[in-house]
Amino acid sequence: MGLLKAFTTATSSVLGDEFKEYITPPDMTNVLVARGIVHHGDGNKNPSEGIITNGSIIMVPESTAMMVIENGKILEFSAEPGGFKFETGSEHTIFSGGFGKGIVESIKKIGSRTTFAGLPPQDQRVYYVNLLALTGNKFGSPQPKKITDDKYGMLEVTFFGEYGIQVSDPAVLVHNIIGSNAKDIVTFQDILEDQFKAKFVEKLTQAITLVMRKEKIPFGDIGMYGTDISNEMNHLLEEDLISKYGIKISDVAIGDINLTKESMERVSKIDDATIFSDSKLQSGLMATASAEALKNASANENGSMMGFMGMNMANTVGASLLDKVNQNPSSVQKEETNEKEPRSLFQTNDSNICPNCKAEIKDSNFCPNCGKKLKD
Repeated sequence: MGLLKAFTTATSSVLGDEFKEYITPPDMTNVLVARGIVHHGDGNKNPSEGIITNGSIIMVPESTAMMVIENGKILEFSAEPGGFKFETGSEHTIFSGGFGKGIVESIKKIGSRTTFAGLPPQDQRVYYVNLLALTGNKFGSPQPKKITDDKYGMLEVTFFGEYGIQVSDPAVLVHNIIGSNAKDIVTFQDILEDQFKAKFVEKLTQAITLVMRKEKIPFGDIGMYGTDISNEMNHLLEEDLISKYGIKISDVAIGDINLTKESMERVSKIDDATIFSDSKLQSGLMATASAEALKNASANENGSMMGFMGMNMANTVGASLLDKVNQNPSSVQKEETNEKEPRSLFQTNDSNICPNCKAEIKDSNFCPNCGKKLKD
């Protein structure tokens, strides 16, 4: 048996007039694997069910792989588009297309292990595999997941988005899902939908953390690294997806990633600490605050002059604080810590102001106004 390439275009408008049988795929939209439809031409008066007639034409459209399977064994394979003539007296043929030697080795490895349970001993079928990426598969984390950020530490986040899958090894896919359950149509949801969703979110959480570490990026920028996440996902899902089903993750698009309330508070505290330990950030913060204060001062109910006076007092205090921090970031805290008792606003070197009634005292130990003794 074997395939001979009959023509390069996958059209079938006049095949019924020239060949006994011709085989085409059904609609492959959102379908992983589908059994070919056998069309009996005018020259085939006595078609045999389950047997591909010698000389039949098998159509292979673009972005599709085709396999002829006999009694559970892959006989012929083509990932090249066109029309192929099936001849029983020829050697087995593999048109590898873009898969190269990898598909040849895969078919050899599988050998005759594929079996169709419950089928008659003599059965020939044509199966088509969709090679296009199937996108729009939604994911989401119903419960918060923990990721590690270099700056913020352990954070709890929720996220959602979409991912795409693509067949990376058609032989493995057909062997594992058709060999044990010979169906005419197989979709992604048929084999992986519910079970895979939970595992996908689990592995995606790991992939996000790995990409953040490798690229040294904060969690807020992770949405821009879809390709990197896809690559990490394929490493993490090697046994569950690629080796078992011959399917890979083609793309991951994170729609949004959100912090829990507790993690948001943690991020805010760390950001505030960063601002007040960086003189450049402090200057920027003061400039923003001054601009806002200028705006509010002009609308002060007691008159804009009172507003500007208050703003100037605040700017003076703020500038003094910034100056101290820039000279020695720890000086402000140190001064506040060591000063245990407040200074008297009315004490002078000559002690000539009464601390009780604030009257002026000259050459006396007693206040002439209230009588308070000043010195023992």
